[in-house]
Amino acid sequence: MRSSLLARILMLLGSGMLLLTTPAAHATAACQAGTLYLTFDTGNMRHAELIADTLARHGVKATFFLAQEETTRGDHALDASWAPYWRARVAEGHAFGSHTWRHGSFRSDSGERVRYRLPDGRSETLDAAAVCEELKRPDSRFQELTGHRLDPLWRAPGGRTTPNTLAAARACGYQHVGWAPAGFLGDELPSDSYPNALLVQRALDRLKDGDIVMAHLGIWSRKDPFAPMLDPLISGLKSKGFCFSTRRPQP
Repeated sequence: MRSSLLARILMLLGSGMLLLTTPAAHATAACQAGTLYLTFDTGNMRHAELIADTLARHGVKATFFLAQEETTRGDHALDASWAPYWRARVAEGHAFGSHTWRHGSFRSDSGERVRYRLPDGRSETLDAAAVCEELKRPDSRFQELTGHRLDPLWRAPGGRTTPNTLAAARACGYQHVGWAPAGFLGDELPSDSYPNALLVQRALDRLKDGDIVMAHLGIWSRKDPFAPMLDPLISGLKSKGFCFSTRRPQP
């Protein structure tokens, strides 16, 4: 009986009538709606562990943009106290880029320099070398913490760039990564005006193939945190046929 069944299977394989489902075939089916790129800026790191657990549970890889921001633990996101967290994300295969060291805002160009507004309201004027240093310091610290370099990517805080800033970043090897309009998840918007259910539904309705999606590992301003909604959001996007990938440098 078993020999006749084996003979039948071999005959079907030879004729091409028996199709075996492979992991690649599953991946193709899962990506019928396209690929999305989940990205997270450091923020205050309040929900860093929750977000990491959610990504791991769904088998999703994301791209993290790192700055030396103050956290709800009273330390900073690239202090040694966060080394175990970042080492675990490296081991999971995520991608990483710079979000500047001091999380300042690039406001305007003046000649060959850039006005850089710091979180405390002070402003500095940076030349190209100083812009490059703002991008490289998270990379140096990340290597100290994890033994792993950042990918040659960066994201300007608030998405604000200037021609001089972009040129300086390119000259020192960093590509800027923004986000799609539909990819702004709104986790920094007031929760009374933008409740979580609205933000999730808006993302499910609007996201399309190739969109870069942006949120934070924690945000100070929102009363009802959005991070717990990442689980139903990813589930909903998968059910629509989306798959996920890290954002890597473009040729």
